[in-house]
Amino acid sequence: MPLVLTVPSLPFCRLLRLIFGLWLMLTAATGALAQTWGRTPEVQALAGRLAAQHALPEAWVLDRLSNARFLDHIPPLMLPAEPGQRKDWAAYRNRFIEPQRIRAGVKFWRQHRKTLQRASDTYQVPTWLIVGVLGVETLYGRHMGKIAVLDALTTLSLAFPPEHPRAAERQAFFEKELGVFLRQGRTRPELLAAKGSYAGAMGWGQFMPSSIERFAVDFDGDGRIDLIRSVPDAIGSIAHYFQQHGWKPGLRTHYDVTVNSTAEQLDTLLIPDILPTFSLQRLNELGLLLPPEAKGLTGPLALVELQNGDAPNSYVVGTENFYAVTRYNWSSYYAMAVIELGHVVQTTERRTRAKRHSE
Repeated sequence: MPLVLTVPSLPFCRLLRLIFGLWLMLTAATGALAQTWGRTPEVQALAGRLAAQHALPEAWVLDRLSNARFLDHIPPLMLPAEPGQRKDWAAYRNRFIEPQRIRAGVKFWRQHRKTLQRASDTYQVPTWLIVGVLGVETLYGRHMGKIAVLDALTTLSLAFPPEHPRAAERQAFFEKELGVFLRQGRTRPELLAAKGSYAGAMGWGQFMPSSIERFAVDFDGDGRIDLIRSVPDAIGSIAHYFQQHGWKPGLRTHYDVTVNSTAEQLDTLLIPDILPTFSLQRLNELGLLLPPEAKGLTGPLALVELQNGDAPNSYVVGTENFYAVTRYNWSSYYAMAVIELGHVVQTTERRTRAKRHSE
């Protein structure tokens, strides 16, 4: 699934590293700095594993991997934020809830209204959610990534940073994605030249290879799935993804909340992170006051904490649908950005349409 930077507030030295890394990405995309992996023992071992796991010819896999490029700027981008560094929801929000993205979203909604409605009806997922995801992920197809997916996934399979706290788990994840990508490319060779993000995500909705395999749909009916060139396929696939990850029609994503909890109660509330765990009654017992419209909620809920840099934290209470949005990207900041952008675009589109009709 797609990945985004979820730490919007950076120390100056880390900001410089990020800027330099982005510059290297652009340079590496042209091949100027990249070297191929070659047939090293590590590459041969990886080729053997992937060939066995995915029923692929080992010689073919080895040829693909040995000619993939080592992109040395990518592994550092996988490292988490430095300990103790606070995130900044306001800064993160401002990256996505801004005029250019809203205008692009309104234009996209108008151009693809029928397809969006058909996807919403088919999978029982709201149009604003699909539009929000596409806006946050790629600014409606403008930024789908310029890095060869084969190079990115091979690099992360062979050179994932060992200092990452979950290095073994994450390396295994990218190795699996590489195997799926190669299996897809075996039957559709043009995919092997696909470009995407530094993590190997592709297309309008930035699907990882395994997500393409499990959740992508042929929504334009042309007999093939193409998340890079087919907007209907991208729209339908995002809607299908959320349906399969537990979206509940009619349920709000979150509620505002007043926090009157003690420090101990707050610790209890935050232990499950964004996983819906508490009943409404239990939240009340732990010092949370929800608005009247939340009365009668029966499903599990979670207290979602949003850090604001040096300012006090913000909080919302997330439902199972908030959790469903985080299945696209495991980040409450990402989920809030998608939700807010989708709603703002929806409101703006309705307002401008009503104004045109009244003139």
